[in-house]
Amino acid sequence: MASNVDIKELLEAGAHFGHKTSRWHPKMAPYIHSKRNGIHIIDLSKTVVAIEKAMDFVSDTAAAGKQILFVGTKKQAVDIIKQTAIATKQPYVSERWLGGMLTNWNTISGRVKHLKELESRMASGELANRYSKLEVQRYQEEIDELNRIYGGIKELNGRPGALFVVDVINEANAVKEANRIGIPIVAIVDSNANPTLISYPIPANDDAIKTIALISGYIKQAIETGLTKRSKQTANEAKTESGKE
Repeated sequence: MASNVDIKELLEAGAHFGHKTSRWHPKMAPYIHSKRNGIHIIDLSKTVVAIEKAMDFVSDTAAAGKQILFVGTKKQAVDIIKQTAIATKQPYVSERWLGGMLTNWNTISGRVKHLKELESRMASGELANRYSKLEVQRYQEEIDELNRIYGGIKELNGRPGALFVVDVINEANAVKEANRIGIPIVAIVDSNANPTLISYPIPANDDAIKTIALISGYIKQAIETGLTKRSKQTANEAKTESGKE
């Protein structure tokens, strides 16, 4: 897909700043441009190429009707991940990764189903009609807590088509589960992480809010392009079927 990845914007966002040289991961060597004041400087020309590859993949995934699960629980990423996922109607994890979210979906989906049932009963007035105000309040508190934990994945339809991850070290469990069952991962990978664990590594500063927002914006653009393509395909297929009748 045609993209407008701007290396100047990445530079202004501080995407090139890695970690201290003493904390680097040797497998990030191909993405390192130089060292400055004891800090590794990431080669943004390679970041641009990586973003473009990731965007092509994400766009194709969305066009195929598969979901992108956004994962970012560190302070700098939480709001950005949540807002981007909601804007593109994708599932997200911004609180904490629950063990087995991918590898034991049957158990996790059971809790999601329970949450949806409680919300439905609350919305219909069933709980208010059957229980006291105090009991209804307790049900509401349960709903709020379940939403805090599972709210972002209420519409996750089983196995996602891919993960978009901010900080692969912080989200090591998510990366491990996805790799275990063969789900592709797109991720911002800083100089201290192992890019070989990621299907589409994007070498960049994973601590800077501006960088996270900028790269998430590119992923958002790719999803929107893919969804538009899928919508057109669906419309064309409908016309074709209608013409056969």
